[in-house]
Amino acid sequence: MKHLISALVENEPGVLAHVAGMFAARGYNIDSLVVGRTEDPAVSRLTLVAKGEDAIIQQIRKQLDKLVHVLKVRDHADEDIVERDLMLISVQTPPGRRAEIVDLVELFRGKVVDIGARHMMIELTGPEKKIEAFINLCRPYGISSLARTGVIAMPRTPQPDGPTEEKSGTTNSD
Repeated sequence: MKHLISALVENEPGVLAHVAGMFAARGYNIDSLVVGRTEDPAVSRLTLVAKGEDAIIQQIRKQLDKLVHVLKVRDHADEDIVERDLMLISVQTPPGRRAEIVDLVELFRGKVVDIGARHMMIELTGPEKKIEAFINLCRPYGISSLARTGVIAMPRTPQPDGPTEEKSGTTNSD
């Protein structure tokens, strides 16, 4: 099963090396790893994707929690999250087929960011499945190069479950 784990870590040199070293020492594989600043300049958010049995992922969480510079660890496996991946892809574009590719880019809400004599560079963001689907549709044209950031994610804001309040202050129990 795929797990998306985020950790708030101190924004200091060597923290990423400690995390990667912990994974390597225990033989865990990381599918994706992204680290970026947060609203607090002293804290970074580390987001990693790993596949494995729940027991192995639980062990990963526990090991991350033990690292000195790790402030908080969260597994988003059972949460409603918003996830995004950013990709730049250079696709071969014969002059007679450029319109097809532009239509495909628009369909996926992407952006053409560079055009050359034989290639077009496209920027696309979205969930991993969307990125993978776009890559598969581009293969017949020929992919010259591809770069991806890896997945970042945050949990959705919880929505209230109970009755809703009307303007008069009474509750609606429909």
